[in-house]
Amino acid sequence: MFRRDSITFKQLRALRAVAQGGSLTAAGQALGLTTPAIHTQIRGLEDVFETRMLQRASDGSGSELTEAGQAMVEAAHRIEAVLGRVEADLEALSRGKSGQVTLGVVSTGKYFAPRLVKMLGDTHSEIEIALRVGNRAEIMDGLERGAFDLAITGRPPRRPAVVAEPLGPHPHLLVAAPDHRLAGGQITMEALRSERFLTREPGSGTRILMERWLDRVLDGHACARLEMDSNETIKQAVIAGLGIAFLSQHTVTDELTLGRLVALDAPGLPIVRQWFMVRPEGEAPRPVALRVWQTIAALEGRFLPTIPPSDAF
Repeated sequence: MFRRDSITFKQLRALRAVAQGGSLTAAGQALGLTTPAIHTQIRGLEDVFETRMLQRASDGSGSELTEAGQAMVEAAHRIEAVLGRVEADLEALSRGKSGQVTLGVVSTGKYFAPRLVKMLGDTHSEIEIALRVGNRAEIMDGLERGAFDLAITGRPPRRPAVVAEPLGPHPHLLVAAPDHRLAGGQITMEALRSERFLTREPGSGTRILMERWLDRVLDGHACARLEMDSNETIKQAVIAGLGIAFLSQHTVTDELTLGRLVALDAPGLPIVRQWFMVRPEGEAPRPVALRVWQTIAALEGRFLPTIPPSDAF
């Protein structure tokens, strides 16, 4: 039976450093310690749990985590995230606040997230709201590690298990430059097959929805694609005429209103999904986080961009 009070932060940091650097030597360099000192920390952790945390890498070039070591590193990430939140709470308390709530938002939501934070600040001046924006994988990882109290995403994840609250409609459409050959008319499957689609990175919620739509409307036929790492880059590339793009309508509201982009009349579009607010299931939210959750739910999506009727098909 291991003793929890025998585990130290030094041991956990040493194991994380080995996982990141791939060797005891690299871990020592990262932490400013000697290789024997790193070895001592890892050995102490292994003694506590009576199991190996490291093994020789498959290519023989260094060390890699065992299954037990991987589980311990994941726990170390969660501990670090919780301590970070506690530190932020204490700093907020020292400034006379009730605490800090960290809100994670997928990158597509950055077009309305600042407005939401402003509305929350007006309602809860006693609470500091920290906004963190990232791609879907980053936000879900942060939620699982405990780095975020709440998150806003286009669809609830399978992992981690979450409590989900729908916030409002999330339409997706196909956009092109105003002078594009497909602008202004109904589009056939044959016309779509010859187009280049500008797309987000793998794992993006928008890309997943786009691929499902393309599989359906193109009946499995392939089409040219060009991957880009942000909605802003994709929008500028579409405006420049490099291709067409399947995007959240909330990311292109301004461009549609100003006529820099046009929505294409493609089969099966727009696709309307929902925005969701999520929090980890199985753990009670902190009182300050629960107050923010309830306020966001009560807003009923009033922070979402307004789509003028003229921008619809």
